[in-house]
Amino acid sequence: MILIPLLLTLFFFIVILVIAGWGLRQTSDVHDFFLGGRTLGAWFLAFSYGTAYFSAVIFVGFAGKFGWQFGLDALWVGVGNAVVGSGLAWLVLGKRTRRMTHNLNVQTMPEFFSARYETNGMKIMAALIIFIFLAPYSASVFTGLSYLFEIVFGRRVSFNVVLTVISVISFVYVSCGGYKAIARIDFIQGLIMLGGSLLMIYVVARDYGGISAAATELSAKLTERISSGEIKSPAWFVLPSVVFMTSLGVWGLPQMVHKYYAIRDENEIKRGALITTVFALVIGCAAYFTGAMTHLMNADKIPRTSVGVINFDQLVPDLVASHLPYVLLAVILLLVLSASLSTLSSLVLVSSSSITIDLYKGYLNPNASRSNELLLMRLLCGVFILISYLIALFKPAWIVSLMSISWGAVAGSFLAPYLYGLFWKRATKLGAYAGMVSGLLVSNGLYWYWFFMESPTDAGARAPLAASIAMIIPLFVVPVVSLITLPPKPETIERAFK
Repeated sequence: MILIPLLLTLFFFIVILVIAGWGLRQTSDVHDFFLGGRTLGAWFLAFSYGTAYFSAVIFVGFAGKFGWQFGLDALWVGVGNAVVGSGLAWLVLGKRTRRMTHNLNVQTMPEFFSARYETNGMKIMAALIIFIFLAPYSASVFTGLSYLFEIVFGRRVSFNVVLTVISVISFVYVSCGGYKAIARIDFIQGLIMLGGSLLMIYVVARDYGGISAAATELSAKLTERISSGEIKSPAWFVLPSVVFMTSLGVWGLPQMVHKYYAIRDENEIKRGALITTVFALVIGCAAYFTGAMTHLMNADKIPRTSVGVINFDQLVPDLVASHLPYVLLAVILLLVLSASLSTLSSLVLVSSSSITIDLYKGYLNPNASRSNELLLMRLLCGVFILISYLIALFKPAWIVSLMSISWGAVAGSFLAPYLYGLFWKRATKLGAYAGMVSGLLVSNGLYWYWFFMESPTDAGARAPLAASIAMIIPLFVVPVVSLITLPPKPETIERAFK
């Protein structure tokens, strides 16, 4: 039976590599490699956005943990991701981002900060934040995906073998294909994710009498577990902070903002907003509904660690494996594989650009040739994947915490300077610096304070809260500091906002 998922996975990898080979022939410089020549339409970019949004971390970590803790209330996370993180993000940020990046002639978020706020220092700082803090996020994706492969293939394939194969495939198709190829691969992966998500809900709910009957039963089971003390009711702030972090946080993540840079024209934005909202609604609600369904597993089937604590990262893989026939389990494997590879490609692309475009070309060697610049970017794709691979080898205990730390540091640093830079002419260089520094300090300071002063478990549970606070505080810091410092040069504002 192992032959079916193995053949499907091999076929999937072959398709990816063929498209990557096509992309290699279409890519002549970093502009093509990173932005696809700014020629992509709404369907490609909307699917690329959606597939970058959802990865193995969502399906394996977040869905398992928050589905178990909140039951059907976890669906609010999926709704927030669709409405705020997808549709509203496109409508609010898409047109202004595309227009201003054209006006300022920039390709990356660090370049945007540098041009908008007239400081090379901010470009360097932003590039380092991206490369350092997106690596743990990438590692969490590798970890979650490797867990699922272990369950599907049993002990025949080890965690380390899976991790190595996925790392090599990721490097080959990202470094060769560039964004033109990645966007087309993301479209195929998005179709697999939609089909697999609907199939997963149908098959799992069917075994419990359908969606309505399953929802009623799991709600009763959750209430029973909380009443008996088996589950401690989470603090009031946990669910809102998860919704906030995963929905508004993407507004400040460079791998998501990158999609607006590459869109063909402004007419594609409304269409892209609708497509990505529907996509996110299906994927997000499917993931968290499945996570909530873990309450219906038999008590002896609930995965636990060696000390008896529930292993949230294995809840959803175990549930799916226990309900789906082996053939359909192979489809779900492709679903999570698609989600993960698309997220990884976005992370790798943005992270390698932070060093190549923002530091090497923009600061160290402005006269670098196009061929050298492109070669360096491809090599840095491999360096970033290697760092993520090495982190994942340690099998971090809580992949939810890894993702939250990354989102808190990056979105906390970038969200406020980015939003005010787009929409407020009075935002200043010192205001943006203050926002970036405060977000970075708050996100890391809160997490590590709870880690050392209380416990790693408490720090992990509160990681989304730390990330949310880190996003909120700079929204007040930037305008306060901007109003008491000298305004930007009029010519800079005129060029940016024309």
